Amino acid sequence: MNTQTTTQLTIPPHFQAEKVGEVWRVPYQEIADLARDWAKKHNISPASKDKERVCLLLIDVQNTFCIPGFELFVGGQSGNGAVDDNKRLCEFIYRNLGVISAIVPTLDTHTAMQIFHPIFWLNADGEHPTPAATNITPSDIEQGIWQVNPAVAASLKVDYETLQKHALHYVNQLSQHGKYPLTVWFYHSMLGGIGHALVSAVEESVFFHCIARDSQTQFEIKGNNPLTENYSVLRPEVLDSVGGAIAQKNSRLISQLLEFDKVIIAGQAKSHCVAWTIDDLLTEIQQIDSSLACKIHILEDCTSPVVVPGIVDYTEQADAAFERFTKAGMHLINSKSFALDKL
Repeated sequence: MNTQTTTQLTIPPHFQAEKVGEVWRVPYQEIADLARDWAKKHNISPASKDKERVCLLLIDVQNTFCIPGFELFVGGQSGNGAVDDNKRLCEFIYRNLGVISAIVPTLDTHTAMQIFHPIFWLNADGEHPTPAATNITPSDIEQGIWQVNPAVAASLKVDYETLQKHALHYVNQLSQHGKYPLTVWFYHSMLGGIGHALVSAVEESVFFHCIARDSQTQFEIKGNNPLTENYSVLRPEVLDSVGGAIAQKNSRLISQLLEFDKVIIAGQAKSHCVAWTIDDLLTEIQQIDSSLACKIHILEDCTSPVVVPGIVDYTEQADAAFERFTKAGMHLINSKSFALDKL
């Protein structure tokens, strides 16, 4: 148990739940002053004094996925999923401020010319695929339905034939390893753009935690390799190509997470980046010591699946993955029903 009081805190008065679905500038110095005062008022000591170390891993809580009207808003089945998730998430952070030792937000990070964006592909008529409605399979490439855009190869300074071979190898790898097919997504999480940033209300709560607990926020970049998807923060979807390795798993972060006494996981989307991150973490755990799975707690009401009405609904796949995680020893928790000091 940590050295400071472990009872749940109240929500600081500066938090405005009605603004969670909006984008705005966090007033850092003002929030820093409030956080210092809050820590003094509630006898919150620095995270370095925690006897039990708790990490909150936030998967891709970014505008691109969490703000209505942005590129890949995760509405879930309710249509407002990510917004509601983040209201609960912010409240969870504030209430459990005194026992969360570290916060690790991941940032999906992309540029235009990546294997899952429309510009990467062309059909026989020179047209790009329709985002979110196009999955590319090995047979699509073999039959010439979709081919790599030669201009992309030139811009990335990769030989066109080599890139074409990689594309076929890539989708074959996805198929052989039981992963989702290559989905062409809308341009999203673009480096330098507003969509790449953390949701403002979440950024504010994370910054508040950093100052109140004297605990540096650890941002983890993922997804900037043009030749592979990176749903999981721990491992790209495909690690090799016809010419050798193109990526590697994040062994540093895996080791770091497993050193904590508890790891709490939330974010977007339940069916994709959250599920694959947890799946990769479980794979590592099972190779080391399966009992370590009990360290992992998933905030089930702070994550939603990808649902595009009339096109795709990944709810069942997400629920099946979470059921598998719990059977392996991980825990599903509700942000309002559970206090970290009671886990």
